[in-house]
Amino acid sequence: MKKGETGVRVRYKETDQMGLVYYANYLVWFEVGRTELMRSLELPYREFEKSNLYLPVLKAYCEYKQPARYDDELTIVTHLESLQNVRLIFNYEIFREKELLVSGYTEHAFVNDSGRPVVLKKFSPFLWNRLYQALEKQQR
Repeated sequence: MKKGETGVRVRYKETDQMGLVYYANYLVWFEVGRTELMRSLELPYREFEKSNLYLPVLKAYCEYKQPARYDDELTIVTHLESLQNVRLIFNYEIFREKELLVSGYTEHAFVNDSGRPVVLKKFSPFLWNRLYQALEKQQR
Protein backbone atom coordinates (compact mmCIF):
# COMPACT_ATOMS: atom_id res chain seq x y z
CA MET A 1 0.00 0.00 0.00
CA LYS A 2 1.25 3.44 -0.78
CA LYS A 3 1.69 5.76 2.11
CA GLY A 4 -0.95 8.42 2.23
CA GLU A 5 0.39 11.91 1.65
CA THR A 6 -1.74 14.95 2.40
CA GLY A 7 -0.77 18.59 2.20
CA VAL A 8 -1.84 21.34 4.59
CA ARG A 9 -0.85 24.97 4.96
CA VAL A 10 -0.55 26.38 8.48
CA ARG A 11 -3.25 28.97 9.12
CA TYR A 12 -2.75 31.89 11.46
CA LYS A 13 -5.38 30.57 13.87
CA GLU A 14 -3.31 27.39 14.33
CA THR A 15 -0.38 29.30 15.84
CA ASP A 16 0.21 30.55 19.38
CA GLN A 17 1.45 33.89 20.61
CA MET A 18 5.04 32.88 19.76
CA GLY A 19 4.06 32.24 16.13
CA LEU A 20 4.50 28.47 16.47
CA VAL A 21 1.85 25.88 15.70
CA TYR A 22 -0.07 25.03 18.86
CA TYR A 23 0.84 21.46 19.82
CA ALA A 24 -2.69 19.99 19.67
CA ASN A 25 -3.04 20.93 16.00
CA TYR A 26 -0.63 18.16 15.07
CA LEU A 27 -3.16 15.63 16.38
CA VAL A 28 -5.83 17.27 14.21
CA TRP A 29 -3.51 16.88 11.23
CA PHE A 30 -3.00 13.21 12.14
CA GLU A 31 -6.76 12.85 11.73
CA VAL A 32 -6.62 14.62 8.37
CA GLY A 33 -3.91 12.23 7.19
CA ARG A 34 -5.73 9.17 8.51
CA THR A 35 -9.03 10.19 6.93
CA GLU A 36 -7.40 10.80 3.55
CA LEU A 37 -5.48 7.51 3.71
CA MET A 38 -8.68 5.60 4.42
CA ARG A 39 -10.41 7.43 1.58
CA SER A 40 -7.56 6.53 -0.81
CA LEU A 41 -8.06 2.87 0.17
CA GLU A 42 -11.74 3.27 -0.74
CA LEU A 43 -12.58 2.76 2.94
CA PRO A 44 -13.87 6.15 4.05
CA TYR A 45 -15.08 6.40 7.63
CA ARG A 46 -18.59 6.76 6.24
CA GLU A 47 -18.32 3.14 5.04
CA PHE A 48 -17.60 2.00 8.59
CA GLU A 49 -20.39 4.11 10.03
CA LYS A 50 -22.90 2.62 7.57
CA SER A 51 -22.06 -0.71 9.22
CA ASN A 52 -22.54 0.81 12.72
CA LEU A 53 -18.81 0.54 13.28
CA TYR A 54 -16.62 3.26 14.77
CA LEU A 55 -12.90 3.78 15.37
CA PRO A 56 -12.35 5.78 18.57
CA VAL A 57 -8.80 6.70 19.55
CA LEU A 58 -7.42 4.61 22.42
CA LYS A 59 -3.92 6.10 22.44
CA ALA A 60 -2.21 9.03 20.78
CA TYR A 61 1.49 9.75 20.81
CA CYS A 62 3.26 12.71 19.26
CA GLU A 63 6.98 13.53 19.30
CA TYR A 64 7.81 17.13 18.44
CA LYS A 65 11.18 17.63 16.73
CA GLN A 66 10.86 21.08 15.12
CA PRO A 67 8.04 23.64 15.19
CA ALA A 68 5.91 24.59 12.22
CA ARG A 69 5.02 28.25 11.71
CA TYR A 70 2.32 30.31 10.07
CA ASP A 71 2.04 29.77 6.28
CA ASP A 72 4.37 26.74 6.23
CA GLU A 73 3.37 24.11 3.69
CA LEU A 74 3.35 20.73 5.42
CA THR A 75 3.05 17.16 4.21
CA ILE A 76 1.37 14.57 6.42
CA VAL A 77 2.59 11.04 5.65
CA THR A 78 0.33 8.35 7.06
CA HIS A 79 0.43 4.58 6.93
CA LEU A 80 -1.33 1.66 8.57
CA GLU A 81 1.15 0.12 11.00
CA SER A 82 -0.80 -2.86 12.31
CA LEU A 83 -4.19 -4.53 12.18
CA GLN A 84 -5.43 -6.76 14.98
CA ASN A 85 -8.80 -8.31 15.74
CA VAL A 86 -10.21 -5.35 17.68
CA ARG A 87 -7.73 -2.53 16.96
CA LEU A 88 -5.44 -0.90 14.46
CA ILE A 89 -2.52 1.52 14.58
CA PHE A 90 -1.62 4.36 12.21
CA ASN A 91 1.81 6.00 12.05
CA TYR A 92 2.34 9.62 11.02
CA GLU A 93 5.15 11.92 10.01
CA ILE A 94 4.73 15.60 9.29
CA PHE A 95 7.30 17.33 7.11
CA ARG A 96 8.10 20.84 5.99
CA GLU A 97 9.80 20.19 2.66
CA LYS A 98 12.14 17.33 3.64
CA GLU A 99 12.51 18.29 7.30
CA LEU A 100 10.74 15.99 9.74
CA LEU A 101 8.85 18.13 12.24
CA VAL A 102 6.66 15.61 14.07
CA SER A 103 6.17 11.86 14.25
CA GLY A 104 3.62 9.82 16.13
CA TYR A 105 0.89 7.24 16.10
CA THR A 106 -2.71 6.66 17.06
CA GLU A 107 -4.26 3.39 18.19
CA HIS A 108 -7.96 2.80 17.51
CA ALA A 109 -10.51 0.20 18.59
CA PHE A 110 -13.29 -1.23 16.48
CA VAL A 111 -16.54 -0.62 18.39
CA ASN A 112 -20.23 -0.94 17.60
CA ASP A 113 -22.80 1.82 17.98
CA SER A 114 -23.11 0.93 21.70
CA GLY A 115 -19.40 1.54 22.17
CA ARG A 116 -18.63 -2.13 22.75
CA PRO A 117 -15.49 -3.63 21.17
CA VAL A 118 -16.06 -5.91 18.20
CA VAL A 119 -13.84 -8.38 16.36
CA LEU A 120 -13.75 -6.81 12.92
CA LYS A 121 -13.12 -10.10 11.09
CA LYS A 122 -16.44 -11.46 12.44
CA PHE A 123 -18.40 -8.20 12.52
CA SER A 124 -17.55 -7.17 8.94
CA PRO A 125 -15.44 -9.63 6.94
CA PHE A 126 -15.57 -7.23 3.97
CA LEU A 127 -13.96 -4.34 5.88
CA TRP A 128 -11.48 -6.68 7.55
CA ASN A 129 -10.35 -8.07 4.20
CA ARG A 130 -9.94 -4.60 2.68
CA LEU A 131 -7.78 -3.43 5.60
CA TYR A 132 -5.81 -6.66 5.67
CA GLN A 133 -5.09 -6.45 1.94
CA ALA A 134 -3.96 -2.84 2.34
CA LEU A 135 -1.57 -3.81 5.14
CA GLU A 136 -0.24 -6.76 3.11
CA LYS A 137 0.48 -4.54 0.09
CA GLN A 138 2.31 -2.09 2.32
CA GLN A 139 4.59 -4.78 3.72
CA ARG A 140 5.76 -5.93 0.27
